[in-house]
Parts: sequence; structure tokens; C-alpha cells
Amino acid sequence: MTDVKKKPLLSGLLILFLTAMIFANIGGNMYDGLMPLYLKDLDASIPQIGLFFTLAQIAPLLLQILGGWISDSLGRLRAIAIGSVFGVIGFIPLILADTWHWLLLAVAVGSVARALVGPSFDAFIAEHSTEENRGKVYGVSQAIFMIVTVVGPPVGAWLAGSYGFKFMLLIAGIFYFVAALMRIGMAREAAQGQTSKPTLSFAGLKSNLGSMFGLIFSGGLITWILITGGFRDVSFQLSGNLFPVYMQEFGRLTIQQIGWVNSLFGLCMMLTTIPGGWLSDKVGERVGIAGGMIMMASALFLLINIPQGNTVLYFVGWGMAGMGVGIMMPAYQSLISKAVPQHLRGTAFGLFSTSLGVVSLPAPWIGAQLWDRFSPQFPFTITAIALLLSVIPIWIKFKLPKNNGQAVTEESLKEDPAVVTA
Repeated sequence: MTDVKKKPLLSGLLILFLTAMIFANIGGNMYDGLMPLYLKDLDASIPQIGLFFTLAQIAPLLLQILGGWISDSLGRLRAIAIGSVFGVIGFIPLILADTWHWLLLAVAVGSVARALVGPSFDAFIAEHSTEENRGKVYGVSQAIFMIVTVVGPPVGAWLAGSYGFKFMLLIAGIFYFVAALMRIGMAREAAQGQTSKPTLSFAGLKSNLGSMFGLIFSGGLITWILITGGFRDVSFQLSGNLFPVYMQEFGRLTIQQIGWVNSLFGLCMMLTTIPGGWLSDKVGERVGIAGGMIMMASALFLLINIPQGNTVLYFVGWGMAGMGVGIMMPAYQSLISKAVPQHLRGTAFGLFSTSLGVVSLPAPWIGAQLWDRFSPQFPFTITAIALLLSVIPIWIKFKLPKNNGQAVTEESLKEDPAVVTA
């Protein structure tokens, strides 16, 4: 009798893939949470900050579906390498901007990178896991990846506070450039092992979109993921981009303290993604998704009711929010990856991002108006209530179809187009 060597949860290729993602996103997390403050530093008002984040969503909406389709057609690593080139270019206007308007150009160029990398990241992890351990692989991958949210924010805040935003963005761009070199090398090595050259065609795009729209309008699981996701995304976009300003103006936190708050958020998220993935595999995805929503809503109610001068509670609230996201995220990714066929995963993740973005497009501007016309706490209150309400359809509808314990496949779709109905 021979001993069967147990395969490691993460392959060597997946570990290298995550290493490149870490370098890229340390750079991104150095400035992402501080972007509202950078806009303010460039003389943008609160309504203008809201307008900026609304306009900044337009380019991703135009590109996400195409990015997912390119990922499905050319391969995950090649799509990520192409996106990384645009990501490097996007840092140029980001660093050189002298008014907040120029940052829109940086966001537009950077959106090409996100459109290609985002769907490819989730699909690549799904393809390097099995049905039985999908949630755990997402959880472990996200835990490793979340190093960026622990390291990036405090380093970025320290550099911005000590040397200014421009110098901080230059260092962030160097991190991203190193990641781009790694990704291009991985893509070239993967291309050498391919027997046939992948191509892009309009017929392929039409076929992928046709299959995806069939799933969306089936009235089943995919439909409900989109409905609840849109509701949740609108609520997040109302207030999420304003919270750094809220902490600075009402919490009296310094830029460095805001960086450490964001770092704690990332640490708590990192520590809970592995338990979140395990929970997803053991009891089903809806438990983690619903639990994460409740925890995030509770965190928001705490954060907007903190007495002035009590800095510690901002850390507590953001820690709770990070735990909620950490529990929810691997469950969400696992659910989507199981609900669509493998060859549509890139398109699916891109389509979800696009459809949610269309619904939430005016939300940042509306949130800024609510802040300006009613009270700074008002948009955050709406977000918290919306998160709690979304738990009801999540619990009722987020159930995978009985398909002999397997994910949805192309064959099952041909046999029964309604296979994804709840």
C-alpha cells in the first residue's frame, strides 16, 4: 500500500502569484484610504470629493466586463500583466497632479489595470482550488493578501504626514513597478507552455455575455446576488469615501492615526478570512455573508456615535468592520465561483463589478450632499440600516442549487438552463 502525499492547500504558483499581488497592493493601500485627504489637500470641497468619487466610477463601468472577458480569453496571468502596465502608467498623473481634477485621469488609466486584474485574481484562485476546499483557499489567500492592508496604510500615512503626498505616491509607484515586473515574468513563462495561442473575438464576447445574461435573468441565485449586491454597494458608496474626512474633522485624528486605524481594519480582516473560509465550507456561504453584514452595520452605528476625543473607539469600530469584511469576503467569492461555469468566471466577476457600479454611480455625490445638507452622520446611518436590511434576502435566497454537490458547469447549463435558480 503506497502513501498518498497530501497536496498543499496553496500551490507554488499561487504563492508566487500572491507575492506579486502583495507588492502591487502595498502601493495601492499606501494612498487608497488617504485619497479623500489628498483631494482635500488639493483644495477640493466636500461636495467636490463626492463628485470626484462618482466620476471616478465611470471608467471602471466601461471596462470591467471587457476585462473579465479578456481574462477568460487570453488567460489570467496575461491579462494581469497587461493590466499592470496600465497601472504603472496611472501613477504618473497621480504623482504630478496639481489640482484634484487631474486625479480623474489617474483613476481612468488605473481603471484599466483594475478591470484586468480584479476578475483575474478571483478566477485564478478558483481554478487553483477544489470544490471541497474553495472557501478555505479563498480564506488563506485573502489572509496572505491582506498583509497589504496592515502594512500599506500606516506606511503611506507616515510618509504623507512627514514628507507630503507626492513623495508617498512616488514610493507607492515603486512598489507597483516591482509587482509589474514579476507579473510580466510570470505571464511570459506561462505563455511558453501553451500549445495554442489564445485570441480575442467578438463572437467569444457575445457568447460569454449571452450566457451570463441568461444566468442573471433566470430569477435564481445569480439574480439575487446582483440585487442584494447592488443594494449593499449603493449603501457603501454613500459614505465610505467620506469616512477619512469624518475621522479627521470630528474625531480629531491625525493622518498618521487614520493610517493606523486603516491598518487595524486590515489586520482584523486578515485574521478572520481563514475562519470565514472554513465557515463557508462547513455551513454554507450565506452564514458568513449575513454575519459579516451584521457586524459591519454594528461597527458603523458605533463609529458615528463616538464622543468627541475618544480616539480608542475609532480603532474598536474599524476593527469590528474589518472582522465583518473578513468573514464575508471568502464566502462571497466562493459562492460566485461555484454559481458560474469555469470558462465564464472572469466575465462573471467583471459583470458583477460593472452592474453594481451602474447602480451605485451617483451614490458618492448623493452621500456628500446628505453630509452637507443634513448632517455628517446621516449618510453613515443610511449605510448601516441598508446593511441590516440586506441580511433578509441573503438568508432566504443565497443557497447553491443541488447539482450533485458540484459547481455549475457548461454541461449542466445545457441540460437545464434554470440550474442556478434557488
